[in-house]
Amino acid sequence: MHQATRVKWERLGTARRAGILAPIFSVYSKNNPGKTELSDLKLLVDWASVCGLSIVQLLPMNEMGPLSCPYDAISSFAIEGRYLGLTQEDFSRRKKEIRDKEYLLFKEANIYWLDDFCLYKALKEYNHGKPWYEWGEGFKSRNVEALERFRIDAAEGLEFQSWLQWQAFKALREIRRYANSRKVLLKGDLPILVSRDSADVWAHPGFFRLEYAAGAPPDMYAAMGQRWGMPTYNWENIEKDGFRYLKEKLKFAQNFYDILRIDHVVGLFRIWSIPYNEPLENKGLNGFFDPRDESLWRGHGRKILSAINESTGMFICAEDLGVIPKACTETLEEFQIPGNDVQRWVKDWKVEHDFLPPDKYRQCSVAMLSTHDTTNWAAWWENEAGTVDEALFIRRCNERGVNFPMIRERLFDPVRSRHGRLRWRAEIDSTEKLLMILGKPRQEATDFIDFYENTYLEKERLWKKLGLKGTMREECDEEILEAAFKVTLGSRSKFCIETIIDWLYLGGLFEGDAYQYRINTPGTISDKNWSIKIPLPLGELMRNPVCAKIRKLVRQAGRR
Repeated sequence: MHQATRVKWERLGTARRAGILAPIFSVYSKNNPGKTELSDLKLLVDWASVCGLSIVQLLPMNEMGPLSCPYDAISSFAIEGRYLGLTQEDFSRRKKEIRDKEYLLFKEANIYWLDDFCLYKALKEYNHGKPWYEWGEGFKSRNVEALERFRIDAAEGLEFQSWLQWQAFKALREIRRYANSRKVLLKGDLPILVSRDSADVWAHPGFFRLEYAAGAPPDMYAAMGQRWGMPTYNWENIEKDGFRYLKEKLKFAQNFYDILRIDHVVGLFRIWSIPYNEPLENKGLNGFFDPRDESLWRGHGRKILSAINESTGMFICAEDLGVIPKACTETLEEFQIPGNDVQRWVKDWKVEHDFLPPDKYRQCSVAMLSTHDTTNWAAWWENEAGTVDEALFIRRCNERGVNFPMIRERLFDPVRSRHGRLRWRAEIDSTEKLLMILGKPRQEATDFIDFYENTYLEKERLWKKLGLKGTMREECDEEILEAAFKVTLGSRSKFCIETIIDWLYLGGLFEGDAYQYRINTPGTISDKNWSIKIPLPLGELMRNPVCAKIRKLVRQAGRR
């Protein structure tokens, strides 16, 4: 274990912890029905404490663009100001604050990014919201004389943006202080990427490969892969600058968080790069991994991860989901940086094709039922367990010359297949029957066999692993969900952090198809993404019987 990591583990202590992931836009107080303010996070800390949870995890708090996506922010530094509810008029009444020593120290400490961000915001307004690469040449290319003239004309607006960031800085720092006073740790999230139209890219275009868009290759949950759109990094140039861009991000985040999640950590080792001019309808199909040479991945990622780990006192966790090469897994293990163990994917995929018991979870990991990018656990149980992705299956059929419309109802249950997922018919109880209907020999159907072996009777297998009795029930209920929680809470994993949606399902607080209660659907643009609200204000939630249920489960598992 690296010395930097050892010190952080020692500081954290030996206790096995439980926590909650709650996007700030999902919570609100009675005073702000349907609307969130930064101060509401104190109530969230109180609720976590009442439930016996010692970690509150937030999604990225960076300022977002028009899509309101926390992972497509217009700055890797600036805090989203909308949760303050402050306006230019408020600034005009409080302008004398800009002479405060504390404010001047804030500006000095954040000189690396603050001036560029304020300029970017003011120029974006001046250019009627257009992205920076559509501005006039002087502004787009950061001509010194053009920017200096603009500073004079826009002085009031620039100071307002700076003041607003100071207010957000103080508010979020106070949330951490309050959380720590309640013996709750605050966990932040560092997005690996930043929007193409962002202050970062405008200020440091040499740090990015603008000819590419980041994404993910095709997999069992996204047949055509994903195209996220953000540019990939030019790590050579970032390293030449001593990784200062990365270190400054960490320095600023350390003001607010005890623990930091590194988003898409595998992207530090190799990232799926799609030519920017590739038609959007092709999504992630025609990309490649950068670096292209697989032998470089370990050294590439290890160097960046070392810079992160050694440049901050925050305890580092990593999101290591998806197709992960050994280079990434082994480096995280070497550094003792916890990855994510999501119950639905913690399986023996090759031999038993079954779920692993709690004592087989990685000790150095964060166990969970769901993530912000997946369906909640109830929705997974009712709609996805025991299924294959329809688009991916059709694609494989087309590649193998199989007539999908002809075989669909022979293989799959039309009643239980929904939301783009295909549920196997119970009578397809052997690979021989699968091959007979496909009309293909075994050697030409290995991917179909893999789909089948890992998903056929998946619900029934999990039912047994959960220790539930009687006939398996299709719909999720409190007994089934409690059994699922007991696996992640009772696992070897050092941490267990569940989404607020999954926790609240214990209290029967959601109605209708569970599939609608989703934080985000990756690779899609929708007003349903990043907008879900909890059904009760936090004050009422604290008095809800669900708190006692959560507290009991956490205590039974020996967590805090």
